[in-house]
Amino acid sequence: MDKVKLFQHASSPESLGIPSSAILSFLERIDREQTCMHGFLLLRKGQIAAEGYWAPYSKDSMHRMYSVSKSMVSLAIGLMIEEGKLSLEDRVASFFEDKVPENLHPYLAESTVRDLLMMATPHSENSYTRYDKDWAATFFHKAPSHPPGTIFSYDTAATVILNTIVERISKVPFLEYMRDKLLDPIGFSKDAWCIKTPEGTSWGGSGVICTLRDMAKLAYVCLNKGRWEDRQLISEEYIREATSKQIDNSIIGRQGYGYQIWMQREGGFAFIGMGSQYALCFPDKDLIFACISDTQGAGPTGTGVIEPFYDEIFYKVKDSPLPEDAKSHTALKGKILDLKILPQRGNLASPYAERISNRWYTLNENPMGITRMRLTFNGDEGIWEYENASGHHTLNFGLGKKVPGDFPQRNYFDERIGTASGRRYKCLASAAWVEDHKLNMLVYITDIYLGTLKITFAFKGDEISIFMTKVAEWFLDEYEGFAGGYLS
Repeated sequence: MDKVKLFQHASSPESLGIPSSAILSFLERIDREQTCMHGFLLLRKGQIAAEGYWAPYSKDSMHRMYSVSKSMVSLAIGLMIEEGKLSLEDRVASFFEDKVPENLHPYLAESTVRDLLMMATPHSENSYTRYDKDWAATFFHKAPSHPPGTIFSYDTAATVILNTIVERISKVPFLEYMRDKLLDPIGFSKDAWCIKTPEGTSWGGSGVICTLRDMAKLAYVCLNKGRWEDRQLISEEYIREATSKQIDNSIIGRQGYGYQIWMQREGGFAFIGMGSQYALCFPDKDLIFACISDTQGAGPTGTGVIEPFYDEIFYKVKDSPLPEDAKSHTALKGKILDLKILPQRGNLASPYAERISNRWYTLNENPMGITRMRLTFNGDEGIWEYENASGHHTLNFGLGKKVPGDFPQRNYFDERIGTASGRRYKCLASAAWVEDHKLNMLVYITDIYLGTLKITFAFKGDEISIFMTKVAEWFLDEYEGFAGGYLS
């Protein structure tokens, strides 16, 4: 029997024991519920059962992985341990003589690499904010609340400390350290990179930018106990511990936590990132479901993705190949080719459009600092113009479709937290009339930072009411609140 080459497309999902109809049902549900997914990959026995991307994303798109980055840092720690450069019981403060205070609290002095890997720091919350200049230092200066190694408390600063240790020992960014040992052998993208902290180290807690396949390949190494094809790339013992329950977190409704890796129901483990970046691994089924998304604002991470996956796909996977289903397989392939992020739902026309188009509204004082604005409609597209503290801005949008463009603000972070980019984030903007007098706008930020802005413009005679709400980490802050105004 010929050896199967990893990450090759199977002849059909059925050949791997997965019904094409199940995957099709999953994709239809994602669209029906308007869940903002960007890509998915279903891997079984090392072969791709199905893979698809919602336009404008593709298999080559570099995507922010948020806290999936933490799992990658864990693998870097595993490599360091295997090389004898680090141990689980090393006290993390010993690597930061330049950052610890003279009277370091005993809880922080006692904290070990293992404590931080399993999110059992002595802190009750993250130690840094976007305004701090040295995130690693904050970990040692913030007063702790309880002994380390005892209670699960999700703390991204723990990962910042871990990846900084890797970089201090290796003297290179943690992804670069992993290159020849792990990333290059699996074909991880050469141009993958990581956003930097204010002090200049990698933001391993949240900042990795890579492709969906890159994430899925690392997940496969973990599923396969550290192996890729016939090569043992990372210690099997470390992977076994990292992907096993090391600490209980059932009090917050979870199944446990390993080393920067979440336990998952049905015997699985997972890389998980904000906004539904996922690599769900199920060793008993030799199955991986990986996806990139932006579900921020739809509820907790995973909302709209996890339950549909379990309902529509997971529970229908069989141990043996299934009879071919040519009709469903053809429909699935057609659906995958037609995937696209959906625009704002609603009516594409309203009697109000002609009445208000191209007319300026003066706004009362408001939290957004917008002094005046107008909407101009032209067929199935429009322009939102407004003035705020940073000047005059325009944003093009579609009616019944998304229009790609650049969000107007230029004061947001780029490759390093704390440093304004001077550039505009890429976005997709759409709008629709949800009532005759009310236009809703939906803006997805689709850059190395992901976020969602929702706006309602409601018209009453010569008056306007506006409501803006955003879900985005550390940007779009100027676009939250209510405003009222009148025709100029």
